[in-house]
Amino acid sequence: MLLLKELAAGCPNADTRACHIVEAYLRVQLGIKALDGAHHDDAADYFTAALNCSALLSKSDIHAIYESLVVLFGWDLKSLWLTAHQKRCCALLWAGKLQEAVKSYRYMMVSSDEYTKANCLDWSNAFTEECSALCLTNGDAALAANNYDRAIGLYSAAIDLTSASDAVYANRGKAKLGKRLWMEAFVDAQKVIQLNPSSHVGYELKYAAFHGAQCYDEAIVTFQTMLSKLDNAPDAETRKLRQRYLSPSDVDRAIRKVIGARLDNAPLRVLDTTTGLLCDREAQISTFKSSIEYKELVSSTIMHRDIQMKRVEEVVMRCFQYVMLSHRWEGEEPLLQDIQGKVVYDLDPVGGIMKLQCFCKTARDLGYRWAWSDTCCIDKSNDVELQASVKSMFVWYHHSALTVVYLSDVPPSSKSGALVKSAWNTRGWTVQEFLAPRVIFFYQKDWTLYLDDRTPNHKDSVVIMQELEDATGIDRQAVMNFHPGMRGARKKLQWASTRITTLQEDIAYSLSGVFGVRLRVDYGEKKQSALGRLLQEIVAQSGDITALDWVGESSEFNSCLPADINSYAAPPYAIPSLSEDEIETAVSSLRKNPVAVDLALRLYDQLDHTSAARFAHRRLHLPCIVFPVTEARLRPGQDQDTYVYAVKSDGLHDLQITTEDKFTPFSPARPPPAWQTILLVRPWSRDLLELHDPAYDLQSVEDWSVSEPLLHDSPAGQNEPVYSDSHSRALRLIVRLGQPFSAFLLARQRGGEFKRIASDHDIIAQVKDMTFVDSMMIKTLEIV
Repeated sequence: MLLLKELAAGCPNADTRACHIVEAYLRVQLGIKALDGAHHDDAADYFTAALNCSALLSKSDIHAIYESLVVLFGWDLKSLWLTAHQKRCCALLWAGKLQEAVKSYRYMMVSSDEYTKANCLDWSNAFTEECSALCLTNGDAALAANNYDRAIGLYSAAIDLTSASDAVYANRGKAKLGKRLWMEAFVDAQKVIQLNPSSHVGYELKYAAFHGAQCYDEAIVTFQTMLSKLDNAPDAETRKLRQRYLSPSDVDRAIRKVIGARLDNAPLRVLDTTTGLLCDREAQISTFKSSIEYKELVSSTIMHRDIQMKRVEEVVMRCFQYVMLSHRWEGEEPLLQDIQGKVVYDLDPVGGIMKLQCFCKTARDLGYRWAWSDTCCIDKSNDVELQASVKSMFVWYHHSALTVVYLSDVPPSSKSGALVKSAWNTRGWTVQEFLAPRVIFFYQKDWTLYLDDRTPNHKDSVVIMQELEDATGIDRQAVMNFHPGMRGARKKLQWASTRITTLQEDIAYSLSGVFGVRLRVDYGEKKQSALGRLLQEIVAQSGDITALDWVGESSEFNSCLPADINSYAAPPYAIPSLSEDEIETAVSSLRKNPVAVDLALRLYDQLDHTSAARFAHRRLHLPCIVFPVTEARLRPGQDQDTYVYAVKSDGLHDLQITTEDKFTPFSPARPPPAWQTILLVRPWSRDLLELHDPAYDLQSVEDWSVSEPLLHDSPAGQNEPVYSDSHSRALRLIVRLGQPFSAFLLARQRGGEFKRIASDHDIIAQVKDMTFVDSMMIKTLEIV
């Protein structure tokens, strides 16, 4: 090669074309030698260099022109061009440069005339077969390794070489799906369907392409076609593949079930913050089913044999989230009939309509589709719906994504302390509206955040929660972790004791959710009846008698219940309790007396087998330790409406009781009528037994309920140790029975039942000494 270059340089008149032909020939020979030595990359370079020589850039008949070279050296110049191309194709192929080999082959075939093509037909068939096989093998490996670009290139090369099968197009389509080339994958899917219309594979690819392109309607239709292909497949193995998938109708039924469960705890009607229209549940479902979220959920879920319920629940929860409004009714508020079938945003923005519009816009701006207001989202003319709504309202607030508290009387840019003064704190319904929700935001009159507090949840705002505690008397932790139920009943009743409602019955209905009671709504009944039914349920369901601890006027419903919620305003009288050391000292002293121990065990056993308090037909069956009153003398009262009695009772220290109820004084010298009996009683609570209550274990540590003494006795398991020794528990009971207690004054009626004589002060009684234990009477009294 160097001599050839020197000859050409030293002979200006030399035939340069002949030199190039010689150079090309020599490069081809070098390439063949390299190819024989398996140096495929070098061989490819030699053949490429030969073909790049100007002498071989065209298919000119160099053999005829330079016949002397053939005669002198025996060179085959006639097939030099074709040989160089074929050898380069093989060298590239064996070097693993499949795509370059295919490109070289294509170039050769395009540049060849028909005669040349005919002469190399056998070689061409062998080459394309070998190259195609390698492309497919390497393409499959690349696809398995998620090397989608290489897979696409190799499958494309194989398709260029031969009339590829539907499987090749399918694999290339899968690689394109991996690259998110949705429409290109769709084209390959169409080709698969064209080549093998009875197979499900093309439709599976087409579904995936539509799904990836977010064309979910088309994806679901295509998927249904794929299922029909599987169902009608001629072979059993293919038909078994159908079991891997769900039909869209199966998925829709599962989604509807989840929606139903979600709506069980959601309002019956809500406002669509996007359209401004009032929607019932079917309208909500219809809106969801036309949404891209629903279609994407169906399209993605049908590909799995088992429904991914967690994801279904997440999507349904997100799409059916709603915001509740807590506010104070003012003036004319829009009712359901005022907005039904109308766009809220188009209504005249005055009074309650403006408040409703701002609420909907606020919810919409926060990213929520649905909103609820008690003014217009309940058909108050429908008694069944009204009943269901009032009973369910606590649950609705609890399951809301957010509750917006609107303080219409808090001016913009107010300073800390304005919340305490808001009339919102005085309304009965608002108690549950800030206890039940997990997340709340407080808004001022201009619908800006109170104190411009950007905390994601105002229940986590120390400043706002401290203000709320100052305004309501409810501890911050109670607000943050409130759990509905009967525990701490007396404290919860105290929270509501200063609240007012427009309809007097509502004070009871508004508390039903707080206690977890489903109370029948009966507008038109007396306030005492509604409150009495609530308190009756609390005592009947829980056995908690703290609801009987009040001062004031007796209810017509039952004399052991108050006539008004404000009777709970004053906290129970705090009686000093013994320290643990004092109790143990007293117990040690009692242990020395075998008679006392025996009496204690018998009393403990009797009380242990005493049933809890219960209601039946408005009559309270109350277990008590009974102390008959032996003398009641009337003393001058503080005013003409009250009566003060000096009371003596067997076993108790003398008492002075003030009441508005007048009864005939009596004494041993002037005994009362035979049917009349006056009793002082200690209502019995099993907590005095200091037995562990497993119900406490069922309460989650995240839940909160109020802990308070049951009529001034601390429940076992909360503040004191639990004693397994029966003697110790019995003696501890005796010690505690010797402490002051909150007593009821009962008067027997002509029918044999008793009636409570209400007092405007706590009646605090105490046994004289423990010798009275032997004569203690334990009875269950019927009180009306």
